[in-house]
Amino acid sequence: MTPESSYNLNGNSTPAIEFRDVYLAFDDQVILEGVNFSVKRGETKLVLGGSGTGKSTVIKLILGLLRPDAGSVIVDGEDLSDFDDEDLRRIRKKIGMVFQEGALFDSLSVYENVAYRLTEEKVPADEIEHEVRRMLQFVDLEDAIDKMPAELSGGMRRRVGIARALVGNPSIVLFDEPTAGLDPPTARTICELAIKLRDLEEVSSIFVTHEMNNLEYLSSEYAIVDNNGNVHFEEDGEFLCMLNTGALMLKDGEIIFDGSDRALLAADDPYIRRFIRGK
Repeated sequence: MTPESSYNLNGNSTPAIEFRDVYLAFDDQVILEGVNFSVKRGETKLVLGGSGTGKSTVIKLILGLLRPDAGSVIVDGEDLSDFDDEDLRRIRKKIGMVFQEGALFDSLSVYENVAYRLTEEKVPADEIEHEVRRMLQFVDLEDAIDKMPAELSGGMRRRVGIARALVGNPSIVLFDEPTAGLDPPTARTICELAIKLRDLEEVSSIFVTHEMNNLEYLSSEYAIVDNNGNVHFEEDGEFLCMLNTGALMLKDGEIIFDGSDRALLAADDPYIRRFIRGK
């Protein structure tokens, strides 16, 4: 499989996610000011910026947990502006959410955590088991199926959180600082899972992060499957990640950059230069 064939522009030009002139403020504090961006189908958009720049607010707006003061948040072609709770529940079924710490239920096993939504929806037990095992296999944690969260490392907890987010085959996955506090090899593993979702499942995603290493991983590698069904990660070179991976940077509630990783690294904006240097 070539890089070109692993990224399928499936003919649907409707963005998976779109913000149109979105404003949000709490009292006198402006959180987002005239934000416009889109995420194509099968694209990963890294949302970068320091603390308090509005990154997590973007996720809350996509989930309908917050409503903008003005502008539109559009998910899968549907404007969330006037949606009631039932409409939002329907939209959220298309979305998987990966939290910073995994957000597992400590009193439930790995199996029960991953199965939680299906259990609540009263899906038959044999279907639940098949789906749970499939998702744990995707994150390479099937051997941990009977463990409790307290028995897992931080990276394993994040991977269980990803497995839980993928139940039901969402077309959109939202990552909220999924590598925060992890050592570099474990953070790379989380990024590889995001790459697999992008390249092998054509999932659209928002990847909120303040770590430049994540941008480097996601913008420089792609996933392929060999003839034996094994997944390999290859260096991108020139083509693929220019199409399906982008970076967006927020500062004081405004977008100051939206483009490729190479354009970001070449930007001369002082805030961007400090961010890249980790200062």
